[in-house]
Amino acid sequence: MQIETLENIDTLDLQDTSPLRWYQNPTRHAIVRLLLVIVMVFGTMALSRFINSKLFGSDHMYLRNAINVIVTLGAYWLYVHLIEKRQATELTLWRALPEFGAGILVASGLCVAVVSILSLLGMFHIDGVNYENNQSALYAMLDPLAKFMVVALMEELFFRAILFRMIEASLGSIGALLISALLFGFAHSYNDGATIYSSLAIAIEAGFTFGVAYMLTRRLALCVGMHLAWNFTQGAIFSVAVSGTEGKGWLKTHMTGSDWLTGGSFGVEASVVTVLLMTAVGLIFFILAKRKGHFIYGFWQKQAVPAQRTADPI
Repeated sequence: MQIETLENIDTLDLQDTSPLRWYQNPTRHAIVRLLLVIVMVFGTMALSRFINSKLFGSDHMYLRNAINVIVTLGAYWLYVHLIEKRQATELTLWRALPEFGAGILVASGLCVAVVSILSLLGMFHIDGVNYENNQSALYAMLDPLAKFMVVALMEELFFRAILFRMIEASLGSIGALLISALLFGFAHSYNDGATIYSSLAIAIEAGFTFGVAYMLTRRLALCVGMHLAWNFTQGAIFSVAVSGTEGKGWLKTHMTGSDWLTGGSFGVEASVVTVLLMTAVGLIFFILAKRKGHFIYGFWQKQAVPAQRTADPI
């Protein structure tokens, strides 16, 4: 896995920042940039969805989703080039393919580990398969793959490339991890079966872990791969609820036992087993990111900030 170190990135020392007043160059400020990117990216996404609904109605779901993703990523790329005046390295594709593959392996392995532990505890049960032939089973697993890919791309773009990265420019890595993780966790609080505990669990296990995955590589590929593989493995293979949404995949399964271990109707994301295993991986990523020099201090501390993440403090 190739990771860019801070030595390979142009830096700007906050002590040398020219003392411009905020109104002389407002786009230097993180809060202004955050508002701009939200308007540009999500305004474009809303417009794309509206146009697609008029052109295709409720038909061609895969085509509509593909267009929406391409247009949204294009809007983000345009924002980065026009406002931040840099290359959108976080969207790197070919160079980041090994990271995407690593994310697939790590998250699917974690999901298998969670259900294996629950099975050993007598809580996860496999009753058979949901489909009689391999063709039907393959379609049943591929059908949600497109949806999970769209969810992974859009959520990681917003919570990691936008929120985490831009908050980090002012409040540092710790502040960005805390805020983006909590927002990510409680964004799931309206899902079926959600509780305060399930929201906190997602904030810790996924919000934190995906955040440090981005922090480690400074690209979206690793966290998108993890997000996609986690949802796909639990929903399309093990037929476990994904954040409160019922899953029906290849295997016919059911859970028994305490909700704090199984996750209840919300799914294994609310299981303490998942919290412990995923957070452990997140801590490993965090240590690696610090060793790579990818840890950023808050604006009140004297520290060089990579150009990719540089903006005046909020």
